[in-house]
Amino acid sequence: MDSAALWIVVGLLGQALFSARFIVQWLASERARRSIVPHLFWYLSIGGGLILLLYAIYRRDPVFIIGQGSGLFIYVRNLVLIRREKRQAIEAGASDTAAERAESS
Repeated sequence: MDSAALWIVVGLLGQALFSARFIVQWLASERARRSIVPHLFWYLSIGGGLILLLYAIYRRDPVFIIGQGSGLFIYVRNLVLIRREKRQAIEAGASDTAAERAESS
């Protein structure tokens, strides 16, 4: 396989990952019977976006590079916010448990 064909395969792989995130989101929403965005959506966004960014760099397409580069920032930021929210919930649960123990003693 020559270099150009390999890069087309890479681009198609990135697009497949990027598109899979919508299927994951749709199925999760249907299952929950409300609109939700599962964590896997953001991981697929990062994986597909990163591969598409590499493809865009290979193609030397500044519009595509800017679009995918800025998207990656947003996807990572969402995971940071999700992780922070989980940590705060765990800390709040731990402090609630400590307060309950102090009240009962």
